[in-house]
Amino acid sequence: MILKKCITTFFILGLFILIPKPAFAMHIMEGFLPLKWALIWTIISLPFLIFGIVSISRKLSQNPQLKLLLGVSGAFAFVLSALKIPSVTGSSSHPTGVGLGAVLFGPYVMSVLGCIILLFQALLLAHGGITTLGANTFSMAIVGPFVAYYTYKFIKKMGFSNGVSIFCAAFLGDLMTYLTTSLQLALAFPAEVGGVVASAGKFLGIFAFTQIPLAISEGLLTVVVYNFLATYSKSELSLLNIFNETKGGLSNDLNT
Repeated sequence: MILKKCITTFFILGLFILIPKPAFAMHIMEGFLPLKWALIWTIISLPFLIFGIVSISRKLSQNPQLKLLLGVSGAFAFVLSALKIPSVTGSSSHPTGVGLGAVLFGPYVMSVLGCIILLFQALLLAHGGITTLGANTFSMAIVGPFVAYYTYKFIKKMGFSNGVSIFCAAFLGDLMTYLTTSLQLALAFPAEVGGVVASAGKFLGIFAFTQIPLAISEGLLTVVVYNFLATYSKSELSLLNIFNETKGGLSNDLNT
């Protein structure tokens, strides 16, 4: 019941945020990338999505009760990625929300959720686009979750607290998403002087003003939401091997 209320709350909040405001492009907007690069990023993203679908099918067939927790992870990412601030031409800055799902379910699962979120926002809210779906999926739904997942495992292995590990995972996952977006734009639109490197530096410099504060905020909010789930959804988290019942702490053996 609590998880159902969380999902409903996240989506209502997202619609409340989105409806009264003009629709700025989410990540790279429709038609902004040359066809060659749109196809390249789509092809690169496909294997991750295939593995993600298999992973979701396996997890839910083994533990159907995880559906609501999966929905919460998707709703969290949907709402946070809707909090956008206009940035460089053809793009925008916003939290991504993928760190939570990556820590809970692994990066492959979150790649599918992220792609679905981007598709819904492109079709229903005019954020992003269909031709740029592959590029946006690669940056937010693949690079972000993988960085978040392995950052979490690394920080935990170093002996830091769970709160610090979750924060670092969400923070770096967010920043690496925009690093990837900047590189995608630079590859598609290299500068006349300096080429891809100069173009990437320009995009990164502009993104940094809005994205660093947003990444910090996302890290803190992800810790709050995770602590809430750890309190009220221990049984579901235990099914994901998040909790190690014998040691009373967190397990480092997260499933991808």
